[in-house]
Parts: sequence; structure tokens; C-alpha cells
Amino acid sequence: MADHKLFPVEETIFIGIPLALVGGFLDAYSYLLKGGVFANAETGNIVLMGIQFMRGNLWQALYYLFPICAFFLGGIVVEATKEKVPKIVFLRWTHLVLVIEIISLLVIGFLPPVVPFAVSNVTISFVCSLQVCTFRTITGAPYATTMCTGNLRSCSECFYRFWRKRDPVAGKKALRYFVVIATFCLGALLGAVLASFWAEKSIWVCCGILFLVFLIILWFDRKEKRIRIQTEFF
Repeated sequence: MADHKLFPVEETIFIGIPLALVGGFLDAYSYLLKGGVFANAETGNIVLMGIQFMRGNLWQALYYLFPICAFFLGGIVVEATKEKVPKIVFLRWTHLVLVIEIISLLVIGFLPPVVPFAVSNVTISFVCSLQVCTFRTITGAPYATTMCTGNLRSCSECFYRFWRKRDPVAGKKALRYFVVIATFCLGALLGAVLASFWAEKSIWVCCGILFLVFLIILWFDRKEKRIRIQTEFF
């Protein structure tokens, strides 16, 4: 039976794809240009911090604490923005979060090479936290656009239900997760290629993608439109 549901545009695959592209791009950017680290997720930083503490390297351990705190702060900023920023005409808290992301990444592109990598990595961690805490669901299912582990788990679960139980809804969910993961990989490839040409300024590509996302969401909000998702298709 066809399952027709209405979702705001920010919860559709059409927004999930460009956001995942940005997520993969930032991971490649921070790894290649900012000291060989992955600034999008903090699991690795927490592990490395524990290792350095065990080795007695207090200052090196504290270095990893900065991006962790930046990610934590991003979640607080999202919740505070959601609570404190009222809807003004057609502007919402989601729009403000995207503006903060764009400005933050724009600034990174202007930083001279003499600026420590930690400044850029902390800022990227903050931006990724804003994004993952703001855009949390795709057609009602939880997902992330700055990391892949949770998406891989959800994709495998949905694929199993589709394969073993012939559940078409689960099959469409698995396909959406797969598209997001593939787009994340494409973003990493794009980031690696453009970083070799434009170095630090390549991050401005992410600004352009996020600005496009901002315009799309703003347009749909102004028109008070909602995207109809036909789950029997995609």
C-alpha cells in the first residue's frame, strides 16, 4: 500500500545530499590540510585524549579536549537558538544555524597558514556539531550528515528487513541511507581534489553548498510548501 507523507524540505533527501557532501568535504579538508585529523566526529579525539593521558602527556591530551568542547558547545548553541529565536516573518532558527555555519567556514578560508591547525579544527568541529544537531532526520528516520557509522548501521538494518521480509518501506529507507553515505564519500573525494588546487580556500565550496541549502529551505518556508514524499518511489 502506498504510504504518502508530508515532510518539511529540510527532512528530505534533497537537503540530505548537499549536507552529506559538505560533511565528507570537511573530513577530507581537515585531514589533508589541518594536521591529519578528522574534525567531524569526536570519538577518535576522545580515544586519543585517553591514550595521551595514559602516557602522561598532559598537554597533548588537553589539545584533543578543545575540539571535543567545541562539538559540545555546538549542541548547546543549537538548542539555545531553537529556544530563543522566534520565527520572524519567514526566518527560523534553522536559517540562523546555516548562516553561522557559512560565516565560520568562510573565516577559515581567510586564515593564513601561520595560524595553528587547532583553530581551524576546533571551528570545523563546532560547525559539524551545528549541522548534525540541526538536521537529524530524513523522512522521519534518524541520520547524520557529518559521519557515517550510524548511517551504515541503519542502512544494514533496513536492508536486512527488505531482503528477508520483503519490506518495501525498509528498502526505500536503506536506499536513502545508501545515497547519503555515497554522497559523503563523493564529498570526501571532492574535498581531496579541490584541496590540492585551492588549498585552504577550497573550504569556500562548502560555503556555496550551504548557501544553496539556505536558499532552498528559505524558499519553501516563504511559500509555506512541504515536500510530498512518496515512499513507494524514494
